[in-house]
Parts: sequence; C-alpha cells; structure tokens
Amino acid sequence: MHRTHDIELRELLVRLKAEHRDLDAEIIALEQAGGGDILSIKRLKKRKLALKDHMTAVEDQLFPDIIA
Repeated sequence: MHRTHDIELRELLVRLKAEHRDLDAEIIALEQAGGGDILSIKRLKKRKLALKDHMTAVEDQLFPDIIA
C-alpha cells in the first residue's frame, strides 16, 4: 500500500509540474503581448504560486527530511 501511495504522489507531482510549466508559458505569452489583462496575469501568477506550494507539499511527503 505504501508503494501505491508513492506512485500516486509521483504521478500527481508530474501533473502539477506540467500545469506549472503551462501557466508559466501562458504568463510569459500574455506579458510579451503587451496588451494582456493585468488582473488575469495576477490571477495566473497566484495560481502558479499555489501549484508550487502544492508541489512542495507533495515532495515533502515523498522525500521527508530525515534528521540523523
């Protein structure tokens, strides 16, 4: 069961990283276009930050700090 949980977490992490990259590309495209809606860009950046926090939480579950 522990192995299944790790596999699920790794798959989730892959999906989160892909979504994070997609948001980054979308933000860059909107900023380069110059006419992008500032509010939309801010929302995308906020979503990207939330994804980063989620990715960190998943990574912490997969790779806990071990104090020796």
